[in-house]
This record gives sequence, structure tokens and C-alpha cells, in this order.
Amino acid sequence: MIQPLAYIHPQARIADNVTIEPFVTIHKDVEIGEGTWVGSNATIMDGARIGKNCRIFPGAVISAPPPQDLKYRGEPSTVTIGDNTTIRECVTLNRGTALDKNTTTIGSNCLLMAYVHVAHDCVIGDNVIIANSVQLAGHINVYDYAFIGGTSAVHQFVEIGAHSMISGGSLVRKDVPPYTKAGREPLSYIGINSVGLRRRGFSAATINEIQEIYRIIFLRKYNVTKAMDIIEAEFAPTVERDEIINFVSNSQRGIMKGFGI
Repeated sequence: MIQPLAYIHPQARIADNVTIEPFVTIHKDVEIGEGTWVGSNATIMDGARIGKNCRIFPGAVISAPPPQDLKYRGEPSTVTIGDNTTIRECVTLNRGTALDKNTTTIGSNCLLMAYVHVAHDCVIGDNVIIANSVQLAGHINVYDYAFIGGTSAVHQFVEIGAHSMISGGSLVRKDVPPYTKAGREPLSYIGINSVGLRRRGFSAATINEIQEIYRIIFLRKYNVTKAMDIIEAEFAPTVERDEIINFVSNSQRGIMKGFGI
């Protein structure tokens, strides 16, 4: 269903069963998958690639050129949104740049609440929730099932690990490892996201092991290299252990600190 008061470029590729409300603007180089709903006054510009069964609420602006990067020189680039993702009111999603990934990616089954900004070349995984007014600078990676609390601001190039949870109003300047909870100022480790892990089917034994690993990293005052050596020596390889080791060992900005460290 396409309302006559919407503007849709004749070369835009709109699948079947897409609902486009009045006063929507859709530019030429746009793809929208079947079953998606686009609310009034949303603007979808060249380079947008939107999956199936998404919901895009009024005032959202997707793939506006140029992205907010002074190095952008007009090169073709994209914003890609996976299936079943909800983009709430006044969200802004900047397209990528040729100097990095050339695309900004939002995964499937995500929820981006009102006034979220995702800058150029970010990669958001699947099942991510980003609450109201969160601001993501460029080149950020947010892994699957992460949650970012409202009005948080995330520095460019930061990595936010899978299943992590960041409290509202946080200033995120360092990487947040997987399975953790982060809060306070400066942003610090405040435990593991045990409630989220239980909801997603992690066993009690796995949750306990994750907690013991992070006690070594954050609470025993070892440096990162020493902590990694101890974890590799004392814990048998598991998916979770290896994910933590790889994330922490490869962190470019450094990980957040333990509270009080």
C-alpha cells in the first residue's frame, strides 16, 4: 500500500506488501524488502538497503549524503538494515565512507529507539537494542544482543561486545567486553549480564565460568597480559572463554576498567 501523497522515485526497488504512508520521501537508489512499513515523513535516501518486515517510524532519516565525516568525497556508499528491525522516530543512520567499510550495517531483529544516531561505518549486530537518544560516533562495532541504555554517547572506534549491557547516560570511551555490565563514571565493570544470559539459555555453569574469568580480569588487579595468561592456563577452551580472550587481547582502545581501579 503506497499513499499517493508519498514521493517515491520511479527507479526505487520496492518489494511486494510494503506500506508507505503519506509524506514519505524515497530516493532513486533504494531497496526495501517485502512486508516493511514506512511511517509518515520518513526520508530514505540513495544507498539505503532495507530488509523484510522492518518498521520505520516518522521522522527517521536513512542514508543521507553526506555522512557527518569531512573526509567523505561523494563516493557511492550504503546503509544496510536487516530483517525485522524497528527504527523509531527521528533516528538518523549515516551511510558509510570509502576510507573504511563503505557501508553502515544494522543487523536483523534490532530495535533502535527514538532519536538514536548511528554514524558512518558502524556495524550493529543482530538482536541489538539501542535505547532513546543514544549517539554512536563513526567506526563503532556493536555485537549481537548488546544493550545500550538511553542518552549514552559512544566514542568512535569503540567495540561493544556481545550480550553486554551499558547503563543509561554512560560515556563510553573504552571497549566493553562481551557478557559484561558497564556503568558509573568513568565507565567501569559492574558485573556480568547474568539476567540477559539466563534469558538467552546460558547454563548456570557457563554463567559462573564467565563470572570467574572476569574476576581475574577486573578484580584481581592483574595487567591484561597476565590476566590472559592465567585464564588460558586455568580454564579449558570454550566458546565463551575464547570470545573473551580474543576480544580483550585484540582491543585497540583498551577495555574499560574495574570499578575503583
